Amino acid sequence: QQSGRKYNLFLKRRLRIDKRHESKDSIFFRDGVRRIDFVLSYVEDLNKEWEKKLERRKEFESNLQKAGLELETEDKKESEDGKIFFVKIHAPWEVLITYAEVLNIKVPIRENDIPPMVENPLDCVLLPFRLPEKVMHPEPDYFTAPFSKDKQELYLINDESTFFSPSMRNRIVNYILTRCPYGTEEGKKKFGIKRLLNNGTYTAAYPLHDCQYWKKASDPNCDSERYTLYMEWARFLRFYKEQPLDLIRKYYGEKIGIYFAWLGFYTEMLFLAAVVGLICFLYGLFTMDENMSSKEICDPSIGGEIIMCPLCDRDCEYWRLNTTCESSQYSHLFDNVATLFFAIFMGIWVTLFLEFWKRRQARLKYEWDLVDFEEEQQQLQLRPEYEAKCTQKKRNPVTQEMEPYLPLTSQAVRFCVSGATVLFWVSLIIASMIAVIVYRLAVYAAFASLMENTQTLQPISGLLTPQLATSVTASCLNFLIIMILNFFYERIAIWITDMEIPRTHMEYENRLTMKMFLFQFVNYYSSCFYVAFFKGKFVGYPGSYTYMFNRWRNEECDPAGCLIELTTQLTIVMAGKQIWGNIQEAIVPWICNWWGRRKARNNPENLYSRWEQDHDLQIFGALGLFYEYLEMVIQFGFITLFVASFPLAPLLALMNNILEIRVDSWKLTTQYRRPVAAKAHSIGVWQEILNGMAILSVVTNAFIVAFTSDMIPRLVYYYAYSVSEDSPMSGYINNSLSVFLIADFPERNEPKENPENFVICRYRDYRYPPDHEKRYMHSMQFWHILAAKLAFIIIMEHVVFIVKFFVAWMIPDVPADVKAKIKREKYLTQKILHEYELEKLKERLCQGDTRATEKEFIATEGRMELSRAM
Repeated sequence: QQSGRKYNLFLKRRLRIDKRHESKDSIFFRDGVRRIDFVLSYVEDLNKEWEKKLERRKEFESNLQKAGLELETEDKKESEDGKIFFVKIHAPWEVLITYAEVLNIKVPIRENDIPPMVENPLDCVLLPFRLPEKVMHPEPDYFTAPFSKDKQELYLINDESTFFSPSMRNRIVNYILTRCPYGTEEGKKKFGIKRLLNNGTYTAAYPLHDCQYWKKASDPNCDSERYTLYMEWARFLRFYKEQPLDLIRKYYGEKIGIYFAWLGFYTEMLFLAAVVGLICFLYGLFTMDENMSSKEICDPSIGGEIIMCPLCDRDCEYWRLNTTCESSQYSHLFDNVATLFFAIFMGIWVTLFLEFWKRRQARLKYEWDLVDFEEEQQQLQLRPEYEAKCTQKKRNPVTQEMEPYLPLTSQAVRFCVSGATVLFWVSLIIASMIAVIVYRLAVYAAFASLMENTQTLQPISGLLTPQLATSVTASCLNFLIIMILNFFYERIAIWITDMEIPRTHMEYENRLTMKMFLFQFVNYYSSCFYVAFFKGKFVGYPGSYTYMFNRWRNEECDPAGCLIELTTQLTIVMAGKQIWGNIQEAIVPWICNWWGRRKARNNPENLYSRWEQDHDLQIFGALGLFYEYLEMVIQFGFITLFVASFPLAPLLALMNNILEIRVDSWKLTTQYRRPVAAKAHSIGVWQEILNGMAILSVVTNAFIVAFTSDMIPRLVYYYAYSVSEDSPMSGYINNSLSVFLIADFPERNEPKENPENFVICRYRDYRYPPDHEKRYMHSMQFWHILAAKLAFIIIMEHVVFIVKFFVAWMIPDVPADVKAKIKREKYLTQKILHEYELEKLKERLCQGDTRATEKEFIATEGRMELSRAM
């Protein structure tokens, strides 16, 4: 019986192979002529909703056919697992030209005759980084005009089947799918593929890739652009090559193309910042031995004789300053004169980056026919969800048509709930940060005691101080909390944005972007802000310490300064985020796809069709690009807001981005279904966010140099308090530490043991000694240093801002040659259109058309003359 079953299964498969003539890579209907522009899939699950889903599908598919689309269904018996139905959709010529006019799609009217740019003399040097011309520019450059059904003979239509590219075709079909009705339920008109996917009527809706990524399609009618993208762009071995942006735009659409253009440009600009940052780091490395502060700390006769006050109450002991010798030496790597230079340089670099990106973006807008494109019609039109949820209607003052609207009271309630939810989650982040601070305060004494009493830790006690151990473990804990909160908030942000019912797609994306960015900003940067601007600033002094919740004593900075701790915090969070992001982006989709396709690999090629292969891939989703931008913008914050503490941050970001470009391209080309093409003429609201962070970065870096590093106290000592002309910085450490009489310790603060009977201890502050009439009050040097810090902040901010605004003014947003090309193309396009209209009018006059009057002919000719004059 078992052998009989196997024989029947073999016959069934044999029949299926004989029945289906299309190859594994077929992207056409069974006739091999009509192209598959979209695929819908569904499963017949015989539950209580089965009949309702069947009715919805029938109605929906019937309405699609009424809209002019052609459908072909693959029975579940034909599928690899025998469960899934596939509905293939083809848009015939009549549908394409109708909706091309609706969507204002620009198409070629004449080949571009504007001379190309003069060749760059450096092109021969850049030759190893170039890609072949047919990959970089896969189609000729044309003058274009918005499509009009009435002027078809004006356009360069050589072949109707290839006139509209596959990405244009899937955009048009997706537009129809999102607006096609499928019935009336509960008295409301229901429509759109998104709702049908949400309620399980269909399981997937996607356009097809044109071939397998590892080999070209066997069908000569396929361009095999996916294969080209994989070979020339998505492989890591091509990391040093330029990106084929025109091919990316042609295959995936302008929205994805502009993201990769921005990411590539950002990575190019990071190279300059990384080189300068590396030079600043090397300067710190080579001058380590010349650093007088660390020399004095490490000197047994100076640092070894300075007894420091305990860093926690009761359990901590007195300690000698030279125990922090190694950490003070490493602190000099990041806290030196080059730090100031690099902070100013990055303030100017970020302006250059944003201004030059505007120029690059303007060039792409011209090359990709986006000059007159404000926002895609689909972006500005009402979201289907808005139309479905808003039952009330009012007259649009512009169109004078009735359209749905959300009452003001409903909007106010929804915004209040949304605002309260965002406020709650931001408060939760702040609470988690306070919890980490409490952890720092609580475990510091434990680390101090452990390191003093454990012999095995003695060899590394100089490098791994209690402060550093606390900082590293707290940073790791903080990173873990960040990841957990991110996981939950992503879902909450989408939920509350849906609840607000934004009117348009653009409005939806902007609201979600601002919510997610606000959360991520607080989540990722709050701990860095704490270490940079709060830790060690509100400590008090021995005998009068400041306590959190009247229980935990506030943290002090390492004697070498808080900058090394900020560097540690920044490195762990930034590097951890980048490593975790790459694991999430590359390894997780690969594992999911491998698991889903492990059975299908054993089947004959003819049984595993192109639509089934794509069905088994991951979904890129409408917010796929949003998360990519968010990841890069958060990284941009790390390398600008806190770069004064870590000059190597741009180098880390550069190495990550080189990998990021190839990971993103690899996963998009190999692991995800083909996204629906969409237009975009810029990076959108992210541009404003980057501008805001660029301005904030000047302020944060000025404060880091002034208050977190020891730059200003050293300069004040050098010019005002130095006692040696031969070595101006000698004596700085002793000068920067105040004296405390141990007998003045209250019982709460006094250590349990004082085996060596120390009489005084030192602490990091500028206060009068115990024998002074103003004992323990701030000394005049403290006020001098504070005045110098405030003066430095004001001067640095004004200098950098003046340079920033001057640079921004000097660099025009649109290159002069692009402006000239835009004007010439507009002129030539108008001329072509006017000549066409004049020719048509002549024909009508010759044919005796009474409606084509002589006055109309004169007016048309006059319009041409006016256009020439303009």
